[in-house]
This record gives sequence, C-alpha cells and structure tokens, in this order.
Amino acid sequence: IDRLDAALRDTSQGDRQTGCFVLQFDDTSWLCDRHGRTRQSEILAACVARIRGAMRPGDMLFPLEDGGLVVALAPTQRLDLEVMVRIAGRLQLVVQQPMLLGDGSAQVTCCIGFCHARQVTEVGGRSLLEAAQVAVEEALRHGPGAIRAYSADLAKARAQRDALRDGFAAAVAEGQVRAHFQPQLSTDSGEVSGVEVLARWHHPEQGCLPPGQFLPALEGTDLMALLAREMLGQALEALAAWDRAGLRVPHVAVNFAAEELRDPQLPEKLTWALDRHDLAPSRLTVEVLESVVAGEGDDIVTRNIARIAQLGCGVDLDDFGTGNASITSIRRFALQRLKIDRSFVRDIDTDRGQQKLVTAILSLAEKLGLETLAEGVETRGEHAMLAQLGCGHVQGYVIARPMPFEDMAPWLVRHREALATALCIDMRA
Repeated sequence: IDRLDAALRDTSQGDRQTGCFVLQFDDTSWLCDRHGRTRQSEILAACVARIRGAMRPGDMLFPLEDGGLVVALAPTQRLDLEVMVRIAGRLQLVVQQPMLLGDGSAQVTCCIGFCHARQVTEVGGRSLLEAAQVAVEEALRHGPGAIRAYSADLAKARAQRDALRDGFAAAVAEGQVRAHFQPQLSTDSGEVSGVEVLARWHHPEQGCLPPGQFLPALEGTDLMALLAREMLGQALEALAAWDRAGLRVPHVAVNFAAEELRDPQLPEKLTWALDRHDLAPSRLTVEVLESVVAGEGDDIVTRNIARIAQLGCGVDLDDFGTGNASITSIRRFALQRLKIDRSFVRDIDTDRGQQKLVTAILSLAEKLGLETLAEGVETRGEHAMLAQLGCGHVQGYVIARPMPFEDMAPWLVRHREALATALCIDMRA
C-alpha cells in the first residue's frame, strides 16, 4: 500500500498517471493432481518470473495473501484505459504460454482486473488496490482468462453481492431458502420421469430471488456447500413425502457446483442422506455443468463422479452445448444423460437449423449410450418436435414452472388424472 501511495504522489506533481492490475490464477488444483505440489509451485513461480520479465522499469510486483499478484505501474505520461487493456493482454499472454515439462506440458491461465488511478474518487493506494480487486472478482466470474476494468457499476454490484452473501447463512437457518421443483416428462409416455430441484431465496425485502440473483454472491465460498446440503435435504425429504402419499416420482435431480464435486467425502455424504430417508441411490440424480467436465478435467471430480455413479445415482450433464466439452472429456465421466441447453430448443419446431443441431446432439448421445433431456421447452410445438426427433425427456414452462413443495403434490395428482383421461379417450377411439 505504501508503494502504491508513493506512486500516486508522483502523479500529483504533473500530468503523469498510474494504474493497478490484480492477477488471479485460474484453478490450478489439476497441476497438483497431475504433477505434484512441488511441480505445481515451480510452474506458478515460473509464471511469476514471466510476469516480471514483461514489466517495464519502475513497475512494481507484489503478492497478495489470497495467492493473487499485484502489478502497480510506474507513473507515466501516456496511460489511458486503452493502454491498460493492452498491458493486461500482454501480461495474460506471457502467463498462458505453454510450459514444457519432462513428462509433457502445462498451460496456466489467469484472470485480470485493473483500475486507472483517475477512476477512484478517494485517491490512495488502498482505494486503488481495492478497485482493482473488485474488477478481478468480476473477471473471475466470467473466466477463465477474462479481463475486466473497474467501474462504479461494478462496485455497486459487488456491494449488493456482499450484502446477499453476509445474510445467506441466516436466511437458510430461518427457512427463507427453499427448494422449488420442476417436473420432467417422458416424451414416449407423458409420465413424470423426474423433477429438478431449483433453489429460491424468499428474501424479506427483495422478494423471491432465483439462483441467478444470489449464486454469484456465494461462488467460491463455503456457502455453496451449505446451499447444496440444504437443497439435497429438502429434495430427499420431498421425495420421501411423495412416496408416502402414493405419488411416486422416479428420481429428483440436484445441482452440484464444482466446489462440492471436489469434496472427497461427497459420495459418503450422499449415501448418508439417502439412508436417512430410506431411499435407493437410483432415486437421486446429480447434475453437473458442462463447464466442469470441459478441458483436461479435474482428477478429483472425475473420481467423485465415478464413485457417485457406482453408488447407483444418476449423473446428468447440464446445459450441454454451452461449455465446450469435447467427446473425449464426456467419455471420461460416468454420465447417464445429456441435458440439451434451452438455447438449442427455442423455436425448434420452425427453425431447421435448430432441428439439425439437436439431431446431431441426439445422435452423439445415442452413440455414447446416454439418455437425453431438453431444457427450456416453452411451447407445444417445441415439445412435439423434440418428441419427433427422438429426445427422451423434456422439461420447461410448457409442462410446469418450478413450484414450491406444497404445490407439487396437487400438480402430480392432476397430471396423473389427465394421463388417465387421455388413455381412456385413446382406448375408446
């Protein structure tokens, strides 16, 4: 901070300007898994040396306690946002160059946030550093390899996220965070083939918040594990309650983020939760984002998913088509079903291009021995076309919106009665 303050004092004596960059390496746990902790440290040290070599005379480099790096620019006369973007790109480029190892190569990526001194209203080294940290947090949310500049809007959004994060644990304890359920149907029979659990935060001031409005505040914290435990518990409790009411739902699907999938005790935790509710493992499906399995993959995640599948639980690859997962990476994981992202489903009944894309996905799934489910189905036409193309299951507003537990049982009864009525009509015809 003192060195940043000194640089800012230098800029006050003329028209020279300075700025601050914060670099955060993207997930490097795979380096430790593949090459060991010592080699991981050597690789990261080499990245730091590369960064130092790309700096100008007078620029400063120092570490942060969280593993990040700060690059403070020496005061210069020609420095604007465009120049800072170019500097960020150069720093990122030197980090991302592959490193040759004795047993192959490794490539590290990083996210960068930066702030020009003129963008902070309170001039000081601490303010400048904090602004750059706000920017890198935003970059990490869009990473890997993202670059973001500080702005007042980013600071406002961060303050809102901080407020949500600080109040989340209490909200869970007070019952504000509840599971909502969205049915999934078989395109062959029309019967309920499962339900997906979707978290809703019934905030006392902001109303019912969907995941997109509060998950960003929880990412990278232990609160993600708290959310996963809460949703798993509510999901299995609901499943057991429907069983007792004679409204059997084949399985319930629960989303798990990358942080939870790296927990070595996750399979045991799932087993304990299922036993507590006297439910077979086949009644639980674990949903994994495509981005989690893309690329070289995480060895811990790979092992955990394999163990979960060995228990008898299903494993769905969520939002397929959006995460750049290769066929090789998909085959490496013990998956049961591909969930086709809603972006491929929209207007599929009239859009020939969408039909060709989904047909290709269905063909791939068939070759890999995987079931398929289309998300975000909003019209009868889309539903009919997906059934015609051979998609096994559908989910979306045309069937039902996500609903709280108390609304789900009446819906199941109505749907069962509607199917029975339709069957009677078909038999008479």
